[in-house]
Parts: sequence; structure tokens; C-alpha cells
Amino acid sequence: MELKRVVVTGIGALTPIGNTAPETWNNLLKGVSGAGPITLFDASEHKTRFACEVKFDVDGYFDRREGRRMDRYAKMGIISSDEAVRDSGIDSDAISKNRVGVIFGSGIGGTHSFQTQIEDFAARNRSPKFNPFFIPKMIADMAAGLISMKYGFMGPNYAIVSACATSTHCINDAANYIRLGKADAMICGGSEASVTEAGVGGFNAMQALSTRNDNPKEASRPFDKDRDGFVIGEGSASLVIEELEHALRRGAKIYAEIAGTGATADAYHMTAPHPDGLGAIEVMKAALNDFEPLKPEDIDYINVHGTSTSLGDVAELKAINKVFGEHAYKLNISSTKSMTGHLLGAAGALEGIASILAIINDIVPPTINHFSDDPEIDPKLNLTFGEAQKRTVNYALSNTFGFGGHNASVIFKKFRS
Repeated sequence: MELKRVVVTGIGALTPIGNTAPETWNNLLKGVSGAGPITLFDASEHKTRFACEVKFDVDGYFDRREGRRMDRYAKMGIISSDEAVRDSGIDSDAISKNRVGVIFGSGIGGTHSFQTQIEDFAARNRSPKFNPFFIPKMIADMAAGLISMKYGFMGPNYAIVSACATSTHCINDAANYIRLGKADAMICGGSEASVTEAGVGGFNAMQALSTRNDNPKEASRPFDKDRDGFVIGEGSASLVIEELEHALRRGAKIYAEIAGTGATADAYHMTAPHPDGLGAIEVMKAALNDFEPLKPEDIDYINVHGTSTSLGDVAELKAINKVFGEHAYKLNISSTKSMTGHLLGAAGALEGIASILAIINDIVPPTINHFSDDPEIDPKLNLTFGEAQKRTVNYALSNTFGFGGHNASVIFKKFRS
């Protein structure tokens, strides 16, 4: 069976540093931090009182009746998907709708809807008068369903939930449907809206979040010796991917080609990565040996998971050293979470877009907020500290790892016909 080539033809993003993919990219190159005091709820009693919030009027994008039926995470998913579909130029009336699908996930789903409904339930002395849209607003698959309904796409449609690896798994699954000839095009990505009392409070209880309340913009500091946890973010990112010939027939612009995907498990701990990065090692190897056999030397840039946690950053860089050997010192490596915060289930799609735009523009976005070297981190690695760096990027690898030991990697390459 001849496997199909898969290309990216549309991108969309709604993030703490931009209301569109181009705006987000420009601010990544400038090293802009999206962190600031929490405005979505009163965080005065929380250990962490800041986050990377979306600045766009999400509710204003929808009419009142439509908006009341959707959680914030689903609204953001539709907004970024709208941008990606427009960007792709795909005409829903000129294609076979049963050959176009949506695989779109969320790590947590409608936390805001869940929390407010339970609060209302308690305030009514536990009277069971629930909103009829409570369940549809809460469940993590609803964004995927709503996106398919908006465009009438009747191909494969579901959500993946794998914590912070969610949207990379969505990209990879979507690519495989096309690769195997089961779909012509797919919308894929993820969205998250967990800047809520429960979201921040829950991660605080795990001691996962930074508590640098006096200086939020410098709180997300991957690889820095004094990092103290990740900065929670919200937002959404979407890609339109297509079978190559399908894209060429309709004259689509092509951003990049998907060159490899990987998925593994740490099988180690609920929240901590394997200290030697064993799952990370295997997932990068899997991506290198997937669509087309690649050598480690082919990779130019790695957008790492790089959350700014003490264990995760070190384990991932150990894995990179193991997989890439001496070539690791010729790579550019960066963590864009230093600017966007951690978008949880949306992180992989956003970082995939950053990787694609690095390829197109031959420039690598920086890792900001580096102040002191960590003695556990190899000083010869180029972690792209401080400023974006120009270089030819033919292949870019994006890593995402989730609670539960879920690992996902995707490799993009410059498109050449």
C-alpha cells in the first residue's frame, strides 16, 4: 500500500501573546511574556496569583444564545479553527465532506462549566436543578464536535485526552488517517481554559506551579537553576492538514510537510517523568523512524516540552543528548512556554505551529528568562537563550509530554515538491 504524503495548509492560534497565529509568532520572536495577574477570578487567596491569560474577548466572538451553550475552552477551539480554515482556503462546499474530519482535544475540558455548576448546586442546598447544557459544555470532546458541525465535516471526529500531550497526539492521529488514505484533510489541535479556581488550586496543591507572584513575566524560566514550576496558560491552536495531491489540486499554499510522528509511555509515575528520560528517548526515536527514515543529524531545531519544572527540564535534555549524541550540540533547542506559559492540552499544537514557522522563516524563537545556569544541564547545548537565532531549519521536532507518562513527538520538514 502506497502511503500518502501529509502537508500543513492552514494554521490558527489564540494565545496569551497573540489573537492570531501571525501575532503569536511575532511576539515569540520578540520574546514577549504573556504572564500577568489573574483577572478571570479572584486569586487573592491562592498561592499562585498569576497566569498566561488570553486577552481576546472570547465571549464577544459569539452571539449570546450560541455562546451560552459552550464552555470557554470550546469557544477558543472554534476561534482558532476558524482562523486555520480561512488560512487554508479550503472550501467546505467544494470538497467531499465525508473525507474531511476533526480530531481536536483538551487535556481537561470544561473546567469552568463544571466548577460553576457544582457551586450553583451547593448554593441551592443541593437541589438537583442542573443546566441542560452542563454535560455538553463540560465534556472534552465537544470542541471537536462543534467544529465538525460548523463546517459540516463528516469524516473521523473525536477528541484525544492525554494531558499535555493531547494536541500532538491529535495531529499525529489526524496525519495517519490521511497517510492511510482514509481522509483527504483534517482539522486538528487542542484548546484549554483551566485558569479557574479549581485549575490553579489543583496545580498549586501538587506544587506544580510557579509562585513568583512578585514578578510573573519572569516566572516561566525553563532550564534556569531557580525555576520553581510552570506558569499555567490558556488558549487554542489548530492546524489544517491535507493529503499532498488534494492540496495541490486546489492550489493551496503549503506551510510544511509532516515527516514523522511518535507516541510512547514512560510507564513510571503519575506526574513525574522518568528521571533518565526513557520514554522521551523512545518517542523521539519513533518519530525519526516513522514517515521517512531520518537520521538524528537531519534535525535542526527542537521545540522542547520545557515546562520550567525541576525534574522535567533535566530529563528531556538528557533524552536529547542520548538520541542525538554529538549532533545535540549543533541543534537549536528552545522552550516557547517561557513566553506563552503552559497551555496544557493545547500546548502541542501551538508548539507545532511555532516549529512550522521556524522552518518557513529560518529563525528559531528564543527561550526567555534565563538568569543562572543549572549544573545538571549540559552547558554545551544551545538552548537559544534570550533572543531568536537565524539559521536554516529544514527539519523541526516538537516534543510534548503529559501527566500519566504520555509522550508524543512530531517532525515537520520544509516542503519540497
